[in-house]
Amino acid sequence: MSTIQYSIPDSAVIEKLKAIVGESEVITSGEDLENYSHDETEDLVYHPAVVVKPQTAEQVSEILKICNENLIAVTPRGGGTGLSGGALPVYGGVLLSMERFNKILNIDERNLQAIVEPGVINEVFQQAVKSKGLFYPPDPASKGSCFLGGNLAECAGGPKAVKYGVTRDYVLNIEVVLPTGEIIWTGANVLKNSTGYNLTHLMIGSEGTLGIITKIVFRLIPLPAHDMLLLVPFKSAEKACESVAAVFRAGIIPSAMEFMERDAILFVKEFVEVNIEVEDDCNAHLIIEVDGNDMDQLMRDCEKISEIMYDYECGEILFADSEQRKSELWKMRRAVGEAVKAHSVYKEEDTVVPRAELPRLLKGVKQIGNKYGFHSVCYGHAGDGNLHVNILKNDLSDEHWNNALPKGITEIFKLCVELGGTLSGEHGIGLVQKEFLPIALTSKQIEIQKNIKRAFDPNYILNPGKIFPGN
Repeated sequence: MSTIQYSIPDSAVIEKLKAIVGESEVITSGEDLENYSHDETEDLVYHPAVVVKPQTAEQVSEILKICNENLIAVTPRGGGTGLSGGALPVYGGVLLSMERFNKILNIDERNLQAIVEPGVINEVFQQAVKSKGLFYPPDPASKGSCFLGGNLAECAGGPKAVKYGVTRDYVLNIEVVLPTGEIIWTGANVLKNSTGYNLTHLMIGSEGTLGIITKIVFRLIPLPAHDMLLLVPFKSAEKACESVAAVFRAGIIPSAMEFMERDAILFVKEFVEVNIEVEDDCNAHLIIEVDGNDMDQLMRDCEKISEIMYDYECGEILFADSEQRKSELWKMRRAVGEAVKAHSVYKEEDTVVPRAELPRLLKGVKQIGNKYGFHSVCYGHAGDGNLHVNILKNDLSDEHWNNALPKGITEIFKLCVELGGTLSGEHGIGLVQKEFLPIALTSKQIEIQKNIKRAFDPNYILNPGKIFPGN
């Protein structure tokens, strides 16, 4: 933990905060305060001293100036859907909720751009641009509730990342309030920009530690006219993973390629109503989507994908022949995380390796689980090598869970790095993974990143206790 002694917001500070945003937008007690003490990360709870809900960049600036002058920790928060503890106020202080920044300010159909506030929900934005024939591809599982600002903070991906890329690939410019109160733009509203360091990309994925995002300029693309969806069962989970790279070697780039092992689907069937049969000898499924404007080409792609799948000993392939069926399959995939969480106390590791190494990663995770006596449920974005490893507590003792499990997680992360991967593909390091950071980064790399943090935030007030070990 940090050696900095942060101040507790006293009555004088709280009155100043109320004067900035209005008394009704400052919370200091009660159930409302409790609602901001956790996100979706395991069962962790940290209470802020005060929640403040600004609505303009100028208000954010004034709040940060007060906190910086008084050495008060500030934790930015979006939709509270994070999975690495990034929005947890581990030092109390001020929790800065961005929920009132909820406007789509402009959709520019001429330049295929949009200006959006960070509190807009991902799916709301997707539907708004879709109504104009445009497409914003990043679609994390929590797209119905997560905020775009949080998506930038973690550089969220989702199923469409395999073809279209992640959040970073769609951000042109950001308005940011620095911890010292200055308001800056990080770039320009252009597709090409070689003017100085790329502060836009530096801000994306910085997990709320460098500044508060108050406006986002996105680039958009035309909406594909058609999509087709396959559900492919396998007797062998490793064979399912092996088939993934073969599809790309054949020259096909799916718009989504999702992996779910048997328990993931069985948990979902207990959690939500989905009409999917899981055969006794089925140990994994792939959901494969292709999209584009030429339906005949999509049919040819599906035929070729099916041929490849049969080469890897798949079962009978289900073709989703209606929008309802497609929706049901995606409902199943997006519900996996919540279904696992409802089943048991768990820890989720957001591992990522080059896609051709996915079979070795999956095999290694299971071997490590056997070694340390834990059961894991794996699923994720197979097309880009991003495997979510959910380790279940089930009936493990607290002693075993607290002492043996970190050793197993360490071995999983070391395996990822050995295979050319790293610790996190899209959830971020946050609070829960920071002690593992030296597995992936050298001391010099960590030192450089800490120096960047100091340049933006000399008093270390913004989202302290995240990313770096020991802070």
